[in-house]
Amino acid sequence: MENLRIATAQFENASGDKAYNLGVIRDLSAKAAAQGAQVVAFHECSITGYTFARQLSREQMLDLAERIPDGDSISELTNIARDNNIVVLAGLFEKDEQDRLFKAYVCVGKDGLIAKYRKLHPFINSHLLPGDQYVVFDLFGWKCGILICYDNNVIENVRATALLGADILFMPHVTMCTPSPRPGAGFVDPALWENREADPTSLRMEFDGLKGRAWLMKWLPARAYDNGVYTVFANPIGMDDDQLKNGCSMILDPFGDIIAECRQLGNDVVTATCTPEKLQQAGGHRYRNARRPDLYRDILGQTHTPEQKVVWLNEEPSANQDGDAGLEKAGQQ
Repeated sequence: MENLRIATAQFENASGDKAYNLGVIRDLSAKAAAQGAQVVAFHECSITGYTFARQLSREQMLDLAERIPDGDSISELTNIARDNNIVVLAGLFEKDEQDRLFKAYVCVGKDGLIAKYRKLHPFINSHLLPGDQYVVFDLFGWKCGILICYDNNVIENVRATALLGADILFMPHVTMCTPSPRPGAGFVDPALWENREADPTSLRMEFDGLKGRAWLMKWLPARAYDNGVYTVFANPIGMDDDQLKNGCSMILDPFGDIIAECRQLGNDVVTATCTPEKLQQAGGHRYRNARRPDLYRDILGQTHTPEQKVVWLNEEPSANQDGDAGLEKAGQQ
Protein backbone atom coordinates (compact mmCIF):
# COMPACT_ATOMS: atom_id res chain seq x y z
CA MET A 1 0.00 0.00 0.00
CA GLU A 2 1.49 3.31 -1.13
CA ASN A 3 1.06 6.85 0.17
CA LEU A 4 -2.24 8.45 -0.83
CA ARG A 5 -2.89 12.16 -1.37
CA ILE A 6 -6.41 13.17 -0.27
CA ALA A 7 -8.07 16.59 -0.40
CA THR A 8 -11.06 17.90 1.54
CA ALA A 9 -13.03 20.95 0.45
CA GLN A 10 -15.52 23.47 1.75
CA PHE A 11 -17.81 25.77 -0.20
CA GLU A 12 -21.02 27.77 0.00
CA ASN A 13 -23.62 25.68 -1.81
CA ALA A 14 -26.77 26.98 -3.50
CA SER A 15 -30.06 25.39 -2.44
CA GLY A 16 -31.44 23.21 -5.22
CA ASP A 17 -29.05 24.54 -7.87
CA LYS A 18 -27.19 21.43 -8.96
CA ALA A 19 -25.55 23.08 -11.96
CA TYR A 20 -24.00 25.78 -9.79
CA ASN A 21 -22.86 23.37 -7.10
CA LEU A 22 -21.36 20.97 -9.64
CA GLY A 23 -19.55 23.93 -11.15
CA VAL A 24 -17.93 24.72 -7.81
CA ILE A 25 -17.12 21.03 -7.32
CA ARG A 26 -15.43 21.06 -10.73
CA ASP A 27 -13.39 24.15 -9.83
CA LEU A 28 -12.28 22.85 -6.44
CA SER A 29 -11.52 19.40 -7.89
CA ALA A 30 -9.17 21.03 -10.38
CA LYS A 31 -7.47 22.93 -7.56
CA ALA A 32 -7.14 19.73 -5.54
CA ALA A 33 -5.59 17.96 -8.52
CA ALA A 34 -3.14 20.85 -8.89
CA GLN A 35 -2.14 20.24 -5.26
CA GLY A 36 -1.34 16.65 -6.17
CA ALA A 37 -4.48 15.09 -4.68
CA GLN A 38 -5.65 11.74 -6.01
CA VAL A 39 -9.00 12.00 -4.18
CA VAL A 40 -11.15 14.98 -3.16
CA ALA A 41 -14.12 14.92 -0.76
CA PHE A 42 -17.05 17.35 -0.51
CA HIS A 43 -19.75 17.82 2.13
CA GLU A 44 -23.11 16.15 2.68
CA CYS A 45 -25.61 17.04 -0.07
CA SER A 46 -22.94 19.21 -1.72
CA ILE A 47 -24.64 18.70 -5.10
CA THR A 48 -28.20 19.55 -4.05
CA GLY A 49 -27.94 21.72 -0.96
CA TYR A 50 -29.17 20.48 2.39
CA THR A 51 -31.04 22.55 4.98
CA PHE A 52 -33.70 23.83 2.56
CA ALA A 53 -34.93 20.24 2.15
CA ARG A 54 -36.64 20.39 5.56
CA GLN A 55 -39.41 22.39 3.84
CA LEU A 56 -39.91 20.13 0.81
CA SER A 57 -42.90 17.86 0.14
CA ARG A 58 -42.45 14.30 -1.07
CA GLU A 59 -43.16 15.42 -4.64
CA GLN A 60 -40.54 18.15 -4.41
CA MET A 61 -38.03 15.71 -2.96
CA LEU A 62 -38.64 13.31 -5.82
CA ASP A 63 -38.05 16.12 -8.30
CA LEU A 64 -34.76 16.97 -6.58
CA ALA A 65 -33.53 13.41 -6.05
CA GLU A 66 -31.80 11.31 -8.71
CA ARG A 67 -31.30 7.69 -9.62
CA ILE A 68 -27.82 6.40 -8.91
CA PRO A 69 -25.78 5.74 -11.01
CA ASP A 70 -28.02 6.76 -13.92
CA GLY A 71 -28.66 10.39 -12.95
CA ASP A 72 -27.15 13.49 -14.51
CA SER A 73 -25.09 14.36 -11.43
CA ILE A 74 -23.18 11.07 -11.47
CA SER A 75 -22.50 11.61 -15.15
CA GLU A 76 -21.10 15.09 -14.46
CA LEU A 77 -19.02 13.85 -11.51
CA THR A 78 -17.56 11.23 -13.85
CA ASN A 79 -16.64 13.98 -16.30
CA ILE A 80 -15.06 16.01 -13.50
CA ALA A 81 -13.07 12.99 -12.34
CA ARG A 82 -11.90 12.20 -15.86
CA ASP A 83 -11.03 15.78 -16.77
CA ASN A 84 -8.95 16.26 -13.62
CA ASN A 85 -7.62 12.70 -13.14
CA ILE A 86 -9.02 12.64 -9.61
CA VAL A 87 -11.57 10.61 -7.64
CA VAL A 88 -14.49 12.73 -6.39
CA LEU A 89 -16.78 12.13 -3.40
CA ALA A 90 -19.96 14.20 -3.10
CA GLY A 91 -23.50 14.01 -1.72
CA LEU A 92 -27.06 14.22 -3.05
CA PHE A 93 -30.59 12.96 -2.51
CA GLU A 94 -31.35 9.62 -4.14
CA LYS A 95 -34.55 7.98 -5.36
CA ASP A 96 -34.62 4.29 -6.20
CA GLU A 97 -36.75 2.41 -8.74
CA GLN A 98 -39.64 2.35 -6.24
CA ASP A 99 -39.28 6.12 -5.64
CA ARG A 100 -38.02 5.56 -2.13
CA LEU A 101 -35.89 8.48 -0.97
CA PHE A 102 -32.44 8.33 0.64
CA LYS A 103 -29.59 10.63 1.58
CA ALA A 104 -26.68 9.36 -0.51
CA TYR A 105 -22.95 9.97 -0.79
CA VAL A 106 -21.03 8.69 -3.78
CA CYS A 107 -17.46 8.00 -4.79
CA VAL A 108 -16.90 8.52 -8.51
CA GLY A 109 -13.86 7.96 -10.71
CA LYS A 110 -13.10 8.50 -14.37
CA ASP A 111 -14.97 5.30 -15.26
CA GLY A 112 -18.06 6.09 -13.19
CA LEU A 113 -19.47 5.09 -9.82
CA ILE A 114 -17.06 3.35 -7.43
CA ALA A 115 -19.18 3.26 -4.27
CA LYS A 116 -22.50 4.53 -2.86
CA TYR A 117 -23.54 4.94 0.76
CA ARG A 118 -26.95 5.79 2.25
CA LYS A 119 -27.13 7.76 5.50
CA LEU A 120 -28.16 5.56 8.42
CA HIS A 121 -29.65 8.39 10.50
CA PRO A 122 -31.39 10.90 8.18
CA PHE A 123 -33.65 13.58 9.64
CA ILE A 124 -33.71 16.72 7.48
CA ASN A 125 -36.86 15.55 5.67
CA SER A 126 -39.39 13.03 6.98
CA HIS A 127 -39.70 11.30 3.59
CA LEU A 128 -36.09 10.07 3.70
CA LEU A 129 -35.56 6.42 4.57
CA PRO A 130 -32.51 5.25 6.55
CA GLY A 131 -29.79 3.20 4.94
CA ASP A 132 -29.32 -0.35 6.20
CA GLN A 133 -25.67 -1.22 5.64
CA TYR A 134 -22.08 -0.09 6.02
CA VAL A 135 -19.94 0.39 2.95
CA VAL A 136 -16.23 -0.38 2.60
CA PHE A 137 -14.49 -0.08 -0.76
CA ASP A 138 -11.03 0.10 -2.29
CA LEU A 139 -9.23 3.23 -3.46
CA PHE A 140 -5.65 2.91 -4.68
CA GLY A 141 -5.10 -0.09 -2.42
CA TRP A 142 -6.61 1.58 0.67
CA LYS A 143 -9.84 0.41 2.28
CA CYS A 144 -12.29 3.29 2.66
CA GLY A 145 -15.60 3.75 4.46
CA ILE A 146 -18.27 6.47 4.53
CA LEU A 147 -20.47 7.74 7.36
CA ILE A 148 -22.65 10.82 6.88
CA CYS A 149 -22.90 13.49 9.59
CA TYR A 150 -25.14 12.14 12.42
CA ASP A 151 -23.94 8.61 11.66
CA ASN A 152 -20.56 9.58 13.15
CA ASN A 153 -22.12 10.67 16.45
CA VAL A 154 -23.21 7.08 17.06
CA ILE A 155 -19.80 5.70 17.92
CA GLU A 156 -20.74 2.10 17.14
CA ASN A 157 -21.02 3.07 13.46
CA VAL A 158 -17.43 4.27 13.38
CA ARG A 159 -16.09 1.21 15.17
CA ALA A 160 -18.11 -1.14 12.95
CA THR A 161 -16.77 0.48 9.78
CA ALA A 162 -13.22 0.26 11.13
CA LEU A 163 -13.70 -3.39 12.04
CA LEU A 164 -14.87 -4.04 8.48
CA GLY A 165 -11.40 -2.98 7.41
CA ALA A 166 -11.61 0.75 6.69
CA ASP A 167 -8.26 2.56 6.82
CA ILE A 168 -9.84 5.87 5.81
CA LEU A 169 -13.25 7.13 6.87
CA PHE A 170 -14.91 9.85 4.82
CA MET A 171 -17.16 12.00 7.02
CA PRO A 172 -19.28 14.41 4.93
CA HIS A 173 -21.26 16.79 7.16
CA VAL A 174 -23.52 19.80 7.33
CA THR A 175 -22.99 20.61 10.98
CA MET A 176 -22.16 23.10 13.71
CA CYS A 177 -23.67 26.53 14.39
CA THR A 178 -27.09 25.18 15.43
CA PRO A 179 -28.88 25.10 18.82
CA SER A 180 -28.30 22.23 21.24
CA PRO A 181 -28.70 21.61 24.99
CA ARG A 182 -24.91 21.71 25.34
CA PRO A 183 -23.39 24.94 26.72
CA GLY A 184 -22.30 27.46 24.10
CA ALA A 185 -24.27 26.05 21.16
CA GLY A 186 -26.43 28.13 18.86
CA PHE A 187 -26.91 29.76 15.47
CA VAL A 188 -24.36 32.27 14.15
CA ASP A 189 -25.74 35.60 12.93
CA PRO A 190 -25.68 35.71 9.08
CA ALA A 191 -24.81 39.43 9.30
CA LEU A 192 -21.32 38.40 10.43
CA TRP A 193 -20.88 36.46 7.19
CA GLU A 194 -22.00 39.42 5.11
CA ASN A 195 -19.47 41.61 6.95
CA ARG A 196 -16.63 39.07 6.91
CA GLU A 197 -14.23 41.14 4.81
CA ALA A 198 -14.52 44.20 7.05
CA ASP A 199 -14.63 42.25 10.31
CA PRO A 200 -13.25 38.71 9.99
CA THR A 201 -12.34 38.58 13.69
CA SER A 202 -15.90 38.58 15.03
CA LEU A 203 -16.93 35.87 12.57
CA ARG A 204 -13.87 33.75 13.34
CA MET A 205 -14.59 33.94 17.07
CA GLU A 206 -18.05 32.50 16.49
CA PHE A 207 -16.85 29.91 13.98
CA ASP A 208 -13.99 28.70 16.20
CA GLY A 209 -15.85 28.83 19.53
CA LEU A 210 -18.27 26.38 21.12
CA LYS A 211 -20.85 26.97 18.41
CA GLY A 212 -18.39 25.53 15.91
CA ARG A 213 -14.85 24.23 15.87
CA ALA A 214 -14.39 23.92 19.65
CA TRP A 215 -17.34 21.51 19.71
CA LEU A 216 -15.93 19.57 16.75
CA MET A 217 -12.65 19.11 18.61
CA LYS A 218 -14.48 17.41 21.49
CA TRP A 219 -15.21 14.33 19.41
CA LEU A 220 -13.71 14.25 15.90
CA PRO A 221 -10.09 13.54 16.96
CA ALA A 222 -11.39 10.76 19.23
CA ARG A 223 -13.04 8.96 16.28
CA ALA A 224 -9.70 8.87 14.47
CA TYR A 225 -7.60 8.08 17.55
CA ASP A 226 -9.78 5.37 19.11
CA ASN A 227 -10.14 3.49 15.84
CA GLY A 228 -6.69 4.13 14.37
CA VAL A 229 -8.05 5.44 11.06
CA TYR A 230 -7.64 8.50 8.88
CA THR A 231 -10.76 10.69 8.95
CA VAL A 232 -11.67 13.05 6.12
CA PHE A 233 -14.16 15.61 7.43
CA ALA A 234 -15.96 17.87 4.92
CA ASN A 235 -18.42 20.65 5.85
CA PRO A 236 -19.91 23.62 3.98
CA ILE A 237 -19.08 27.25 4.73
CA GLY A 238 -21.41 30.22 4.35
CA MET A 239 -25.17 30.22 4.03
CA ASP A 240 -26.96 26.89 3.65
CA ASP A 241 -30.54 28.06 3.19
CA ASP A 242 -31.08 30.33 6.23
CA GLN A 243 -28.32 28.81 8.39
CA LEU A 244 -24.69 29.91 8.47
CA LYS A 245 -22.09 27.12 8.47
CA ASN A 246 -18.43 27.40 9.45
CA GLY A 247 -16.53 24.99 7.20
CA CYS A 248 -13.46 23.69 9.07
CA SER A 249 -13.08 20.84 6.58
CA MET A 250 -10.07 18.86 7.76
CA ILE A 251 -8.13 15.60 7.58
CA LEU A 252 -6.93 13.83 10.71
CA ASP A 253 -4.42 11.00 10.94
CA PRO A 254 -4.78 7.82 13.05
CA PHE A 255 -3.13 9.64 15.98
CA GLY A 256 -6.02 12.09 16.01
CA ASP A 257 -3.80 14.92 14.76
CA ILE A 258 -5.00 17.43 12.17
CA ILE A 259 -2.77 17.17 9.10
CA ALA A 260 -4.72 19.56 6.85
CA GLU A 261 -7.53 22.05 7.46
CA CYS A 262 -9.47 24.64 5.46
CA ARG A 263 -9.10 27.99 7.23
CA GLN A 264 -10.33 30.43 4.60
CA LEU A 265 -13.55 32.33 5.24
CA GLY A 266 -14.81 31.11 1.88
CA ASN A 267 -14.41 28.30 -0.62
CA ASP A 268 -11.24 26.32 0.02
CA VAL A 269 -9.53 22.98 -0.53
CA VAL A 270 -6.53 21.44 1.25
CA THR A 271 -4.55 18.26 0.68
CA ALA A 272 -2.72 15.84 2.99
CA THR A 273 -0.65 12.70 2.53
CA CYS A 274 -1.87 9.46 4.12
CA THR A 275 0.96 7.06 4.94
CA PRO A 276 0.24 3.38 5.66
CA GLU A 277 2.81 3.19 8.49
CA LYS A 278 0.62 5.29 10.78
CA LEU A 279 -2.17 2.71 10.63
CA GLN A 280 -0.07 0.21 12.60
CA GLN A 281 1.75 2.77 14.74
CA ALA A 282 -1.45 4.34 16.10
CA GLY A 283 -2.77 3.42 19.52
CA GLY A 284 -6.18 2.69 18.02
CA HIS A 285 -4.67 -0.23 16.10
CA ARG A 286 -3.36 -1.76 19.32
CA TYR A 287 -6.60 -1.13 21.18
CA ARG A 288 -8.67 -2.82 18.49
CA ASN A 289 -6.38 -5.85 18.68
CA ALA A 290 -6.80 -5.91 22.48
CA ARG A 291 -10.60 -6.02 22.36
CA ARG A 292 -12.47 -8.72 24.31
CA PRO A 293 -15.86 -9.06 22.61
CA ASP A 294 -16.73 -12.00 24.87
CA LEU A 295 -17.25 -9.41 27.63
CA TYR A 296 -19.65 -7.11 25.78
CA ARG A 297 -21.00 -8.95 22.75
CA ASP A 298 -24.39 -9.48 24.39
CA ILE A 299 -24.42 -5.98 25.91
CA LEU A 300 -23.83 -4.21 22.61
CA GLY A 301 -26.26 -6.49 20.80
CA GLN A 302 -29.15 -6.24 23.22
CA THR A 303 -32.55 -5.09 21.95
CA HIS A 304 -32.85 -1.32 21.69
CA THR A 305 -35.44 1.02 20.15
CA PRO A 306 -33.68 3.88 18.31
CA GLU A 307 -34.70 7.42 19.25
CA GLN A 308 -33.12 10.25 17.29
CA LYS A 309 -33.70 13.81 18.50
CA VAL A 310 -32.58 16.93 16.67
CA VAL A 311 -33.21 19.95 18.85
CA TRP A 312 -32.91 22.70 16.25
CA LEU A 313 -35.50 21.04 14.01
CA ASN A 314 -37.98 20.91 16.87
CA GLU A 315 -37.42 24.57 17.72
CA GLU A 316 -38.08 25.93 14.24
CA PRO A 317 -41.67 26.28 12.94
CA SER A 318 -40.44 25.74 9.36
CA ALA A 319 -39.02 22.35 10.29
CA ASN A 320 -42.34 20.63 9.69
CA GLN A 321 -44.01 22.22 6.70
CA ASP A 322 -45.70 18.99 5.64
CA GLY A 323 -47.35 18.38 9.00
CA ASP A 324 -45.28 15.28 9.70
CA ALA A 325 -46.03 14.78 13.38
CA GLY A 326 -43.38 12.12 13.79
CA LEU A 327 -40.61 14.47 12.70
CA GLU A 328 -41.93 17.33 14.84
CA LYS A 329 -42.37 15.18 17.92
CA ALA A 330 -39.09 13.32 17.95
CA GLY A 331 -36.87 14.76 15.25
CA GLN A 332 -36.60 11.35 13.65
CA GLN A 333 -37.89 9.27 10.77
